[in-house]
Amino acid sequence: MVNLAYFAKKIMGLVFTIFLVLSFNFYLFRILPGNPFTLLFRGAGLSSQAMHDLNVQFGLDKPIWYQYVVYLRNTVVGNLGISYQTRAPVSSLVAFALVNTLILLSVASVISFFVGIFIGIVAAWKRGSKVDVSASATMLVLYSMPTFWLGIILLFAGVIYLHLPVSGMTTILGQTGALPQFIDLLRHMVLPLLTLVLGLTGQYVLVMKSALLDVFTEDYMITARAKGISNRKLLWDHGFRNAILPMMTLVSLNLGISIGGAIQTETIFSWPGMGLLIYRSILARDYPVMQGAFLVVTIAVILANFVTDMLYPLLDPRVNSQ
Repeated sequence: MVNLAYFAKKIMGLVFTIFLVLSFNFYLFRILPGNPFTLLFRGAGLSSQAMHDLNVQFGLDKPIWYQYVVYLRNTVVGNLGISYQTRAPVSSLVAFALVNTLILLSVASVISFFVGIFIGIVAAWKRGSKVDVSASATMLVLYSMPTFWLGIILLFAGVIYLHLPVSGMTTILGQTGALPQFIDLLRHMVLPLLTLVLGLTGQYVLVMKSALLDVFTEDYMITARAKGISNRKLLWDHGFRNAILPMMTLVSLNLGISIGGAIQTETIFSWPGMGLLIYRSILARDYPVMQGAFLVVTIAVILANFVTDMLYPLLDPRVNSQ
């Protein structure tokens, strides 16, 4: 069980971190060069008066500190503002994109996590063998590949050899019926999903293997082996439980890394998720959308780390005493 002092300490850290994120999120996009309306209406010949009226309408004529106070107040009540570009509520844009990203990332994370654990265990258990060398070398290459480069390679392969759709989530004409729609979604998911899975799996394999090898050299493992405990029990009951702790930390941290990879992956394959939304909002200097998207992504990472901290005492009771 998690003691109250440990829980209260983590809650205070969570609240303070979110406040810092809110502040950083506000000032980050206002130091970017360029005016959002100049970019949005370029070529339209806006007069100085029209530009002034737009700044007044969206509150950009107010001092920065006043905009900051309004931003904090609106965020607390769930009002993320109105998009400069589409005039739609940012909350609805972010919610739609978030669902699409979760569909892609959740499947990619689950597949890469379990595949990475399995290959990592096999490589560690058969360390020094051809299986270990080939698996480690392959995963190291996959982990080193830039996401955008891997996505472009799979994009060409999908068009030329696999004949898979490479843009969006559904076909232009659409499908009738639940099953055809589901199959169509799966076909669109193959290439972006494979891009994310290949990148994440390499890291999970290397970390799992390294963690297991460290555990195998511990004194209690040597003592357990000397007592005649079977290899299967030694691996799962003694080695795996201790080696999984670094993996839990990696999974929570990888949420942020996955979002970064998703920006590139979703842009390459035009997947209408958070990554594509962030990319387009940055190009348009759409401050409310950028703030809302980055805020949701950052808070998701913070909450994932918080959940990991809460799970640690269940996996390792020694954490409660720290």
